[in-house]
Amino acid sequence: MRKILIISVNPKYRFFIIYLIYLVKYPATPATVFLDEKVAKYTKHNYDYRKSGAVIAAKLIDVDPISVIKTLVMEDDEHNPFIILMHADKEVSLKELARELNVKNVTTCSIKDSQRYTGYMIGGISPFGTRRELPVYIERSILDLPYLYINGGRRGFILGIKPSTVYRLLKTKIVETAR
Repeated sequence: MRKILIISVNPKYRFFIIYLIYLVKYPATPATVFLDEKVAKYTKHNYDYRKSGAVIAAKLIDVDPISVIKTLVMEDDEHNPFIILMHADKEVSLKELARELNVKNVTTCSIKDSQRYTGYMIGGISPFGTRRELPVYIERSILDLPYLYINGGRRGFILGIKPSTVYRLLKTKIVETAR
């Protein structure tokens, strides 16, 4: 965060007005480039990543943990990768997810594979602008939120966006796997 000091002089009243402006620098990521290309409306938020985790991020940006969404990279039994979007304070029922996808089982991808498929580092994975276009599944209850917060493609960087925009841009498929 940079500080800028602006001094304004009003000759009529002969006084100085001093403005202290805080400039917050937001990173440009493949996720923000993707959203800008699609002319999507979203907000940008930074937080201290040293305290990692989606629930902690919710506290740091002062929002309800249910509105913070984590991006999980998984694969089915044939090693086909996909992304699932889940509330920060919930877990994915792997058994239920496999049932909904009509596969034998699903597992989380290794760190190496997650980074290879998405182009993002762990802790900064965004569903937008991934290196490889992956199918995206979204927990049904996420669509009921008025606004959600999701990783922006870098650790400590979150985007605020409407669920309907996420649904439309990512062509997501709806699942019910939260527990």
